[in-house]
This record gives sequence, structure tokens and C-alpha cells, in this order.
Amino acid sequence: MASSPLSCSASDLYPLLGDGANATAAAEFICGRFEAISNKFVDTGYAVDNTYLLFSAYLVFAMQLGFAMLCAGSVRAKNTMNIMLTNVLDAAAGGLFYYTFGFALAFGSPSNGFIGQHFFGLSKFPSPSFDYGYFLYQWAFAIAVAGITSGSIAERTQFVAYLVYSSFLTGLVYPIVSHWFWSADGWASPARADNLLFGSGVIDFAGSGVVHLVGAIAGLWGSLIEGPRIGRFDHAGRAVALRGHSGTLVVLGTFLLWFGWYGFNPGSFINIMKSYESGSYYGQWSAIGRTAVTTTLAGCTAALTTLFGKRLLVGHWNVTDVCNGLLGGFAAITGGCSVVDPWAAVLCGFVSAWVLIGCNKLAEKLHYDDPLEATQLHGGCGAWGIIFTALFAKEAYVNEVYPGQPGRPYGLFMGGGARLLAAHIVQILAIVAWVSVSMGTLFFILHKLKLLRISAEEEMAGMDLTSHGGLAYVYTDHEDELKKQLGVV
Repeated sequence: MASSPLSCSASDLYPLLGDGANATAAAEFICGRFEAISNKFVDTGYAVDNTYLLFSAYLVFAMQLGFAMLCAGSVRAKNTMNIMLTNVLDAAAGGLFYYTFGFALAFGSPSNGFIGQHFFGLSKFPSPSFDYGYFLYQWAFAIAVAGITSGSIAERTQFVAYLVYSSFLTGLVYPIVSHWFWSADGWASPARADNLLFGSGVIDFAGSGVVHLVGAIAGLWGSLIEGPRIGRFDHAGRAVALRGHSGTLVVLGTFLLWFGWYGFNPGSFINIMKSYESGSYYGQWSAIGRTAVTTTLAGCTAALTTLFGKRLLVGHWNVTDVCNGLLGGFAAITGGCSVVDPWAAVLCGFVSAWVLIGCNKLAEKLHYDDPLEATQLHGGCGAWGIIFTALFAKEAYVNEVYPGQPGRPYGLFMGGGARLLAAHIVQILAIVAWVSVSMGTLFFILHKLKLLRISAEEEMAGMDLTSHGGLAYVYTDHEDELKKQLGVV
């Protein structure tokens, strides 16, 4: 936030202006003008910071359009309307549940280290700590988590299951994780004043773990419990490619997500008008620019590494693979984007590409089916990003972004010891355990109630036709015949 206004006392000016009534009047006039100008500067500072935060929130929200286009292009044409509607409802249902419960559970301070306790339904809001722009920004993050999960269970999930899991994820599961690592009261937060985990807390600046790993583990359990799509693996157990119907939409969605990531990562500074006490760098505005650069370099490196890596492995250039590789690089750098040098971001992107390729190979061997590679991308690359931050976080940047804790641990490979790495391993284990227990249980209950997966007949015909009244693209006479056979009015 902006600094408090400077003070001016007329008595301090008397020695400079001399004695007499005129001097007294002049001193009071000068101080009055000074305070008015000072207040204007403070007001301007608040306005600039809040404008920056709101613009960042708009960018992150625009990622929902990117998710929608990416998902639509990655599924078969017969399920296009279904997956796009789920993305709309992720935002709509997530908005109400995050307003009612989520923000309070995440940032309702003062609270204990495990769960927030205030601001339910935004009561007593705004507060000295938070304004409405901060709520909007955090809501945009929450619905991004739901968007990740929806990709993992695409093309075979009942519509009611989408509504249930999306509300539960954004209203309860994700907020508790964000409280642990982002709230000032969280048990592993780097902003906590005392009892820091391993003397450090977890440095997950924009959410490689809090956002990407949470969404991936939720999707993992949904996809495992549902099982693979019909035809994904043949009778001999060999993988059969069920390719998405539109590379154009995949590329469009990727670029929209790339654009939105500049709100996701640099926007996580929350404000921009802040000077660093060390004086070694220009200020927070410079760190924001550096964060945008590290984000860009990680994604670009991952895209090129995937391009040539897949060319060597399968013999052709594949645009979908490159887009997923690019997004994997972004997911990986998200955690440490503010505390690493640009050269380290290049290394992060290079490794993340191979992590994604390896996770996809493993998924095929285990007969795991994720139409958007969401678990592999956001889970595998997100976990790598958590470890990467613990290895390459630079001391000067850590002290700038997380001030007030002398001797705070930093990256292992940068000479900072292993305490940060230990904290980040704990983060991975904690997220996997909590999301597995909560979301795994929810998906299992939905499965037992027969509310999770659609019937084989509906899956073969496509969900657009059976659940949404018609196909997304071209209407044909054959569509009427299909409706009659399935009993769809």
C-alpha cells in the first residue's frame, strides 16, 4: 500500500520565518498547503496500486476464456458445447461460493494457521487489510483452479458433477490451501511473523503449488475414479489417440492464457508503488518487470524444447504438444517467478518440458486418461516449479519480496542451504494429502451415487447431443435420427 502522508508543523517553520503575526499566518498557510498536497500524493498512490491490482485481476479472469478455448479445441467436436459451458459455470458457481465461504477461509484474519475465520459473505468488508480489488483478484485465481480440473475429466462427466465439484473446490478445498501458504496467518506462509516452517516458510509466489498442483490433484482423482474414455486404450492395452477437433482453438486458448499470465505472475505483487529498503534495486516496479521476463523466458524455452524433443521422439512437429509445453513452462515458473534470475527461468522451462513429456509417457503406461494433459502439465510441472524455486531462489530477491526476516533461507544451489527445499517438500506432501482426502472422497461419493460418469451410449453419441440439445457446429438430418434413437426430445 502507499505510504502515510508526511507531516508539517507550523511551529517548526517559525524559526525560518521570524516572529510576528504574518510569520505565524504564513507558517500555517504553508503547512496547510503541504498537507493537502501530501494527501493528494497518498491518494494517487492508493489509486495507482488499486488500478494495477484490478487490471491484474482482469488479466487473470481473461484466462478463463483461454481455458475455454483450449478445452474446446482439445476435445472432440461432439463435446464442444459441454466443455465450454463447464468453463462458464466454473466462473459463475465459483464466484458465489468464493464470495460466501472461500475468501473468508483463505484470508479471514486474524485466524489460526489452518483456516480463516472472518469475512464470510464479505461481511465487515473492506477492512484495513483488504479492499474489494483484492477479493476480485483472489476469486480469479480460485476459478482458475476449477478450470484446470475440468480438463482432466472432460468428455465423460455428468453435468451435475461439474457443478458439485467446482463449488466444493472453490468454496472449501482451494481456499484452505491458499490460507496455509499465502495468508499472513498460514502455518507455512513466508509472511508469518513467527514460527516459520524451517525458518523460511514456503515461497510459492503465484501458485505453482497453491493453484496448479491443487487443480491437478483434484483432476487426477476425478479421472482415476471415472476411468478412461471409451476407445482411449484398445483391447491390447495400447494407447489410441483421441485427438481434439480444432488446433486453431488450442492455439487461440494458449495465447490468451499467455496474455493472462502477465496478471497471474507479475500481478501477484498486489501493488506497484513500493521502494525497497536495500536501495540496491529501483523498487517493486523493477521486480515486477523482472517477473514478467522470467515468466516469458520459461514459457518460450519450454515451447522450443517440446518442439524439438517431440520431433526427435515421434518424428513430426505437433502444435498441440508445443502449446502444452509452453503452458507447462508457465506453470513451473509461477512459484519462483519473482525470486529467480532470467537465466534460471530458462533452465526451469527446459526441465519442465521434459517433465511433461515424461509424465505423459507414464500416464500412457498406467492407462491414465486426461484429455488435456492437465494433471501431467499442472501437476508434474507445478511440482517441478516448487522444487526449482527451492534450488534457485536468489538471496537478494528473496529479501526484497519477503522482507523483515533476517537470514531467511534461499535457494540450495545459490548457497542458501536446504531449509527452503525441506519446506517445499512439505508443501507438496501437504497439498497432495489434503486434496486427495477432500476431492478424492467427493469424487468417490459422486461415483457411488452414479452422478459422476455418463452412460456409454451418451459418451459415444457425444454430450452436446445428449445433454445440451444439439451439436455445436453443423446441424444435419443425422442429428434428428440420433435424437430419436437416444430418446432425446
